[in-house]
Amino acid sequence: MQLSTLLLSALSATVVYGAPSFPDLNLGAASPDGIETMTEYFTMLAAKVQQSRLMSAAPVCDLSKAVMPEAPVPLPAVSKGLTLKHVAIGRGTQNYTCDLKNATAVPVANGALATLFNASCIVATYPDLAKMLGRVSLRFSLTQSEASRKLAPSNLIISGKHFFTNATTPFFTLDSSPEQQLGEVPCAKEAGTPAPADAPVGQKGEAAVPWLKLKARVGATGDLQEVYRVETVGGSAPADCKGMPAAFEVEYATQYVDACNYRP
Repeated sequence: MQLSTLLLSALSATVVYGAPSFPDLNLGAASPDGIETMTEYFTMLAAKVQQSRLMSAAPVCDLSKAVMPEAPVPLPAVSKGLTLKHVAIGRGTQNYTCDLKNATAVPVANGALATLFNASCIVATYPDLAKMLGRVSLRFSLTQSEASRKLAPSNLIISGKHFFTNATTPFFTLDSSPEQQLGEVPCAKEAGTPAPADAPVGQKGEAAVPWLKLKARVGATGDLQEVYRVETVGGSAPADCKGMPAAFEVEYATQYVDACNYRP
């Protein structure tokens, strides 16, 4: 198989799993750099396809070749004995609440909701392109349209969803179809670090949420042990509750990297 075929296939997969929110194009909701971001993405994609014509064979989709991104203050490394199992682009909302009686109060985090799109092969093979996926996907607004079950503009296949089961338990399900049963994992936060200073902002200029390392709680399946949130885009709440409703959402994108027990 030619490399260009692998690349275009990976970015044009058919979606097989319904999820709570679906990205759809809405340039009116994009931040001012939306067109520039789109141009940069498609220019990079075209360059990858062009370069592939000079290669005799496609690379193997091997997650062992993936390199974990590092923030200025690094997160703890993947624990010894674990190996990467899956990488997804998470696209959804960070949720917050406000005390309407106190305009100077800081918004309180109230979980998150995101669709997870399988980016494992892209991250392993084209890390520079993968880094662009979260940024470019945030130039598209979220909608409930049944015709838009894809990560615009890449069309990555949906691999699961992310939500909170209570205030302190982020939950990831990667059992997206009978054919793909990667596991489910309730988590607890182990560590966090600020996103890089140059991390992409959200649609309305929101700063990128911190990078995280999460550890599995009791009940995880598929040998899933750890989840990293890296390469975040947007998602942060305003500094205070002035002018905000009692509950609100801020759109974000990120990479979620899942590690599991090594099975030779």
